[in-house]
Amino acid sequence: MNSRLIAFLFLVCAASQATADNILIIGHSDLPKLDRVTIEKLFTGRIIEINRQPTLVVNAAPGSATRQQFLMTFLAQDEDKYRAYWVVRRFIGKGTPPKEFATSREIIDFVTSQRGGIGYISATDRTPELNVLIEK
Repeated sequence: MNSRLIAFLFLVCAASQATADNILIIGHSDLPKLDRVTIEKLFTGRIIEINRQPTLVVNAAPGSATRQQFLMTFLAQDEDKYRAYWVVRRFIGKGTPPKEFATSREIIDFVTSQRGGIGYISATDRTPELNVLIEK
């Protein structure tokens, strides 16, 4: 293979990997940094508070690229599996799925104004006032 072609393919792979891992978990300013396991438990309803403070997690809209990337990166699930999980949880009385917002701006506004608010956005939508809990 031509060395230029190899270099080009390497750059394409590196660029696609950079965008694939481009998710920020953001939280209200009163929340501490969190680990991946805690994020998984929050977004699956297995924990509902951090340091004895109630949390309110929110999702991006179903089908959005940000949500798909979040589900794969943090929950190792696709949309169908995640929805099915919440159907069962709701049916057995173990909670309801997180509220969904159509835009990153709505998620940012909710999280920054709501004590215990936690959500995720694309890193391209980062603004200086955000409390970033995890960057992946």
